[in-house]
Amino acid sequence: MHIGLIGGIGPAATEFYYRGLIDRHAKSGTRLELTIANAEVRDLSQNLANKDARKQAAIFVALITRLKTAGAEAAAVTSMGGHFCIGELLPISPLPIINGVPEVDAAVRRGKFKTIGIIGARMVMETQLYGAISSAAVVVPTGAELDEVHENYVAMATAGRVSDAQRRVFFAAGERLHRERGAEVVLLGGTDLFLAFQGRDAGFPVLDCADVHVDAIYQASLRTS
Repeated sequence: MHIGLIGGIGPAATEFYYRGLIDRHAKSGTRLELTIANAEVRDLSQNLANKDARKQAAIFVALITRLKTAGAEAAAVTSMGGHFCIGELLPISPLPIINGVPEVDAAVRRGKFKTIGIIGARMVMETQLYGAISSAAVVVPTGAELDEVHENYVAMATAGRVSDAQRRVFFAAGERLHRERGAEVVLLGGTDLFLAFQGRDAGFPVLDCADVHVDAIYQASLRTS
């Protein structure tokens, strides 16, 4: 199946999805058919801040229309934050959407976790991944710490790189969720968090939502049209 990705939100996340799909297809000896349309990360940040899901969904529809014209048969948004408008997008999208949110919920169920933590952008934390987690209690940073995680996450995602100071913020927040609030695993609910966590021992278990989504996209790409 020809997959269409909405990328650019942010650039590092797009590369994570692209490399993840390439690596999976290389290991299975299968061919990847892929087209990427670039979205503007500043538009997403503004619409997230304004909670304007309809406006963001309209932007995505225009990009998905472009992907369909290029031959894509299904589309995916390469951002957990970008899924804030998925409810508005699904009924108007010109292509089927490979929705990452229920895939993460399914991964949590498979892990049989009783309590999970989430770090990422503000809306992802405040809505506890859009209320999608059905089988576990959810804990997130609160107060000033939530603000700090959000601000550092947005800065990292926009730049496409992580600083040591940003990494310390994410690790400290995750550690508190794990040690003090009982999270058995901390969901990396921001797609770009791999920049901070990949190849590092955080000192607590993590589940990367973006990696779960990439695997779902890979499985969809194997289906025949």
